[in-house]
Amino acid sequence: MDIRESILPGIGIKYRIDAESGDRIVIIIHDDGRRELYHFDYEDLEQSISMTTLNDQEARMVASIIGGMTYKSRQLESVEMTFDDFIIEWYRVESHYASVGKSIGELDVRQNSGATVIAIVEKKGKKYVNPGPEVMICDDATVVVVGERDQQKRFKQILMNGSG
Repeated sequence: MDIRESILPGIGIKYRIDAESGDRIVIIIHDDGRRELYHFDYEDLEQSISMTTLNDQEARMVASIIGGMTYKSRQLESVEMTFDDFIIEWYRVESHYASVGKSIGELDVRQNSGATVIAIVEKKGKKYVNPGPEVMICDDATVVVVGERDQQKRFKQILMNGSG
């Protein structure tokens, strides 16, 4: 995949994405929060064949769907997105993990790892966005965590062993 970024003065920023499949997508993020998505013809990569406009909230929802927040394919055990030194990772909680049945507060995640739990999606579909310290870690849940690489390693140890 090839991604190119361009500043559009007075408008916002443009990303051109050329996927391995041959698809080209252009995303324009306007200064007012609107997003425009363009899909291009295989034969003529300069000719747009479809366009969609999303507001900020809609764009974030689509991003969470594409990123696997609402559904994560079985093939993806660990997905990461890098923002400078920050990484967002998705961890599936196995039944043998020592953290099962313990709360985020009991595990003292932030203090012991430096990472932050930003969401938990339980197998039954219940979702916690920005969960508090009282939220329990359940078997087969997906825990979404943000932190630097070493913080992620410490978090995984806490998840598996119940302590850092």
